[in-house]
Amino acid sequence: MKFRYGEMTWPQIRDAAAAARVAVVPIATIEDHGLHLPVDTDLRLCAAVCEEAVSRAPDRAVLVPAINHGYSPHHMDFPGPITISAETLIRYGVDVCKSLAHHGFKRILIVNGHGSNTPFVDIIARLTVVETGALAAGVNYWAAPGVREAAESLRESEKIGGMNHACEFETSLYLAIAPELVDMSQAVHELSHRPTKNYWTDLIGGDGPLTMMEPWSALTESGVMGDPTKASAEKGRTLLDAAANGVIELIDEMRAREPAIRRDHH
Repeated sequence: MKFRYGEMTWPQIRDAAAAARVAVVPIATIEDHGLHLPVDTDLRLCAAVCEEAVSRAPDRAVLVPAINHGYSPHHMDFPGPITISAETLIRYGVDVCKSLAHHGFKRILIVNGHGSNTPFVDIIARLTVVETGALAAGVNYWAAPGVREAAESLRESEKIGGMNHACEFETSLYLAIAPELVDMSQAVHELSHRPTKNYWTDLIGGDGPLTMMEPWSALTESGVMGDPTKASAEKGRTLLDAAANGVIELIDEMRAREPAIRRDHH
C-alpha cells in the first residue's frame, strides 16, 4: 500500500481520504547544528521519524512531503540557516492543510522538528480547524508518547541542557539515520546557554517558566547546545523506534476521536 502522498495518483489520494487516513505533515527548518552535523538536521530527523511511523501504519495514514523551511532568524549569525517570517510560515502551513482538507482529509497531524516552529505549528493547527472544519493537531516529535521516557533512560549527558541542540539526542538520531554525514571528530560538548533560577532549556527535560530566545551566536561558539560526545547510533535507533511508535499512537487517537459538532448560540 502506498503511503507517500507524492507517489500517489490522484485517485489513490481520493481513496486515502475516503478511508479516513490521517495526513501527516512534517515541518522543520534548515540551520546550523554545530561542526559535526549538517544543516538539514531538524528536517532529516523529523522526516525520518514520520517516514518510519507512516510506513508502519500505511492503512491509517499518508505521509505528505515535508515543509522544509521554518522560523530561524536567531540562527542567522552562522552560515547556512534559511529562515522565513512567522507570517509566511503560518500562512504556508495553513494553505497546505487547507489543501489537504479540500481533498477530503478530515484528520491532519503536523509533526514538528524545530523548536522555534512550535508556537506557529499550534497556530497553524488552530487556524486549520477554524477555516476548514477538519481536525488538525501539532506535536514536536520529541514530545510524542514514549520518547521522553526512552531518551531519559539512555541519557548520559547533563540532566538540564545535555539534550538540547546538536546534542546527545539529535546526534544519536542522525547517527542511526545517515552516519556517513556525521563527523564525530568535530563534536564538542558545549553547555553555554547560561541557565538561571527560572530560565533553563532541554529538549527532553523541558524548559523553565521563563521562555526566551537570545541570538544563537550569543549562546554558543560552535552552534552546539548540549553534549553530542555521548551520542551513539544504538541510542539513535532506540529513539527513532520510540518516536515512530509515539506518532502512530497519535494517528490512532486522532482517527478514533468523534467529530466535533459546532453549535452557534447566538
